[in-house]
Amino acid sequence: MNRLVGKLKKTITILIIHVFNCFPIKNNKILMMSYYGSQYGCNPKYITEYIAQHTPEGQYDIVWAFNDVKKHEHIPYIRKVKNMSLSYFYELCTSKIVITNFRTTDLFIKRKEQYYIQTWHSSLRLKQIEKDAEDKLPKSYVEMAKKDSKKCDLLLSGCQFSTDIFKRSFWYDGEIFEHGTPRNDFLLSQNVKAKRNILTSLNIPSDSKIALYAPTFRNHQDHTIYELEFEKIIQKVENTFGGKWIFLVKLHPHLLSVSNNFIRGKDVLDVTNYDDIQELLSVSDILISDYSSLMFDFAITRKPCFLYVPDYEEYTAKDRKLYFNVLELPFKIAMNNEELLHKIIHFESNTYSKDLDQFLFKIGSYEDGKASESLVRRINNICFGESREIMNEAV
Repeated sequence: MNRLVGKLKKTITILIIHVFNCFPIKNNKILMMSYYGSQYGCNPKYITEYIAQHTPEGQYDIVWAFNDVKKHEHIPYIRKVKNMSLSYFYELCTSKIVITNFRTTDLFIKRKEQYYIQTWHSSLRLKQIEKDAEDKLPKSYVEMAKKDSKKCDLLLSGCQFSTDIFKRSFWYDGEIFEHGTPRNDFLLSQNVKAKRNILTSLNIPSDSKIALYAPTFRNHQDHTIYELEFEKIIQKVENTFGGKWIFLVKLHPHLLSVSNNFIRGKDVLDVTNYDDIQELLSVSDILISDYSSLMFDFAITRKPCFLYVPDYEEYTAKDRKLYFNVLELPFKIAMNNEELLHKIIHFESNTYSKDLDQFLFKIGSYEDGKASESLVRRINNICFGESREIMNEAV
């Protein structure tokens, strides 16, 4: 019965889409969505922020689709619609440009005059993706990915290594925009005010130093894998790097209900519910992660990064294959808490810097802090041709 109701809903929705696809497209309208409507973040957010700061007011009509519109009411300069509502489908069907960081479903029936920009959600991955990991992915996802790639007009790449992955595994033979990752522009910016505001929102003194722990999610219930000796780490980083340190811990949202069970200690803050990981990376002086692609974003800041991987053998044996040998990355690797403390105590900045140089050269990084600027110039030409240019200074 539920299956029949689902099919009926989908049929009605597709009929509605076909009706809205008869409405005229608005050349200055851009529909944005991040992680299926769950947040205001990642590349679509930073493209939006750049447009708001560097184009005349009203030049673009930016619409964001959210699962929870009320949660995002405070965001200025954008219109908001409820994801999958009637209004959402109207905005989707009449937008000139659609920008996402995830695969779209067959409820996005792209029109001939529309332009679809796929930003993806990382500058570089550790775990294999798409066609490279086809045997590990659900068949339904693979079919969705293939259809999404056919709709795509532009795919963003953060480095030559990612470009090579996309060409091989993304079921896509269109243009790859090799100008970096919009969300990483913020990590290279000197926006002191913005970073001070982030610390203020977390009630952290502006002169504090920040250690961020942001591990990936594991598909098992053994939460001890995430446990660190937070207070001992604070003591060691203060001895090694100087200053007064605060520990931020951002776990996967699935762990929000249990994070209090193992995030505790003086000067240790649970920021699992914080929406934008890029903002946390920007204010952090050290990152501790594991198999997350965040390590590659953080690498461009050239700040110390440590990988805590107590389940290394199990993870690499059972999960997807990796693009890199974790043990050969420039980041400092620890298999247990004692080893992590040792790596912090004996951190050598010159060696780390040289290892980073070699790695960034190897992957052919495109990150120069101007990815959003380059993309918005392209967007401007798509919407208006050569008749308008983006402003050189923020309005």
